[in-house]
Amino acid sequence: MIIASAWKDYEVLDTGDGEKLERWKDIVLRRPDPQALWPKQSPALWAHPDGYYHRSQKGGGEWEFFRKLPERWEIGYRSLRFYVHPTGFKHTGLFPEQAANWDWMAELIRRANRPLRVLNLFGYTGGATVACAQAGAKVTHVDAAKGMVQWAGDNRRLSQIDETSVRWIVDDALKFVAREQRRGNTYDGILMDPPSYGRGPGGEVWKLENELFGLVSACEKLLSENAVFMLINSYTTGLQPAVLHNMLCMTAAKNRGGRVSADEIVLPVTAGGVLPCGASGRWEGQNA
Repeated sequence: MIIASAWKDYEVLDTGDGEKLERWKDIVLRRPDPQALWPKQSPALWAHPDGYYHRSQKGGGEWEFFRKLPERWEIGYRSLRFYVHPTGFKHTGLFPEQAANWDWMAELIRRANRPLRVLNLFGYTGGATVACAQAGAKVTHVDAAKGMVQWAGDNRRLSQIDETSVRWIVDDALKFVAREQRRGNTYDGILMDPPSYGRGPGGEVWKLENELFGLVSACEKLLSENAVFMLINSYTTGLQPAVLHNMLCMTAAKNRGGRVSADEIVLPVTAGGVLPCGASGRWEGQNA
């Protein structure tokens, strides 16, 4: 398992009965989590959250807040800073388990000891973007949602990352990758965090099972001659790490050598156990 265990401002307090109880700095939120298929370990902890996302039987849901919370607040990971805000889709703008991948990529970037170009597809609010930029890379951040790109820009400023370190693109990931191929552009590191299902800015339909291998194969062609890494994240229930391992073996490793690994990515739970948070597949270049 890949365990994101270096957080201080974030903590999974307990899990169970299809929910998770989390501390985001000094604010405690209760949210659904379909992976938590066991009983709560410490029921008393759940009595007084600051916010509770109620799932609707019709789909979606809504927040109930038990005290006035700020519109958004800051949390830190190592020397990075991020804004957190409970959204109408139960999310908060950050996936804390990805900190383990931020650390992995940042270490590879620093170890390369040369200027690197990194492409972040489905970049969301920019956790990986600011981590890679702080480590010294020039990052191209791509997301189809303009609001998410703006949020990522706020996180860039909050983390005091130089504005010249990131190029912001609001676009469909597949279309952007195709254009980069035609332009002959390459990257030393590529990461992707695709949704299970979504729509692009022009109404394009994205379904992970149908699109992922094609995207991985296209991205492999964008890797530079001395590329350092490629990362695939997936939150799709039922998509095993071995699927990501196979895809990287059939693309990056087949054409470029290097090393491939894939595993579950999890968060430690203070009350006991770990919380599964999807899978990550990693490729490291031969000289990484």
